[in-house]
Amino acid sequence: MSGTDETSLTLFQQQALNRRRTAWLIAGFVLFFAWLGFGGDFIYAIYTAHAPPPAQHHVWWFGIVMCAVGAIVATYAYQTGPEKVLWATDAQEVVQPADDRQRQLVNVVEEMTIAAGVPRPRIWIIPDQDPNAFATGTDPRASHVAVTQGLLDLCNRDELQAVIGHELGHIKNLDVRLMTMLAALVGAVLLMRDGTRYFLPGRSSTDSRSRKGDLGPLVIVLIVLWLVSWILAPLITQLLALAVSRKREYLADAMGAQFTRNPLALASALQKIEGADQPTSHITGGTAHMCIADPLGRRVTAHEGFLADVLATHPPMNKRIAILKGMGYAQLKRETGITG
Repeated sequence: MSGTDETSLTLFQQQALNRRRTAWLIAGFVLFFAWLGFGGDFIYAIYTAHAPPPAQHHVWWFGIVMCAVGAIVATYAYQTGPEKVLWATDAQEVVQPADDRQRQLVNVVEEMTIAAGVPRPRIWIIPDQDPNAFATGTDPRASHVAVTQGLLDLCNRDELQAVIGHELGHIKNLDVRLMTMLAALVGAVLLMRDGTRYFLPGRSSTDSRSRKGDLGPLVIVLIVLWLVSWILAPLITQLLALAVSRKREYLADAMGAQFTRNPLALASALQKIEGADQPTSHITGGTAHMCIADPLGRRVTAHEGFLADVLATHPPMNKRIAILKGMGYAQLKRETGITG
């Protein structure tokens, strides 16, 4: 954020900031989606404006049909996404705790759901020594929290509580629904882009060459931009999804600190997770953006700047830790009455 030090913001200011960022990103996504569908109709209508009336494009069916197809695909992925994510990571549900660590996990989740004011999510353990955690689901009443065995082995109770608080922040803010829908829209755009090859105007028309001569330079530019948009659509939608994921991590950190009233515990947990060198074996690129830390250890995640903002799934860990420590020290000053 330009002009303001994020470490100086209060918890609720950070929440408001990240909500605004996400709203702008989603608005951009929707506008881009509308351009892909109805932009083609607009260009086609201009393209056929001088054709005989039966051949003129009056009904913007392309945008309507493509948006409907995208909605169907997105709905299916949204409804089945949580189960597919858990299956892909080989997560095992904790129904009856088998040992002390699992019992502690269940107790922590139950405590934090009370603090967060959400229903108790189903609890899963991933048989992976890389410490990590994520939440998935469609709403707070149908949510899941999954942690790796490595996280249970690494973190003490306070740190585990902070990590669970972070994940419940994602659930309470409907981040899990947002990220599921964004992932579904990426797939929908891929499907629609592939389908447009059969509907692109003027491919086999006998008078296409003569019509091209009638098109003004502005229309030609629009056609080129529209075609390039379709080619780049999957990349652009994926980058938007990644950007939303990065901004939401800051908000979930703040929510976790609010629920536990112990931001330094989450800072400590993130430091341990960042320092662990166990390679992940069950979490792949498809679910990496949902985790509390990037399980793939990509270098771009550790950096700031434009390239990291558009390519990394998570904000820099050192920046997240610094913000949490700043919150913790501010809280300590308030509690002890120290000034200056």
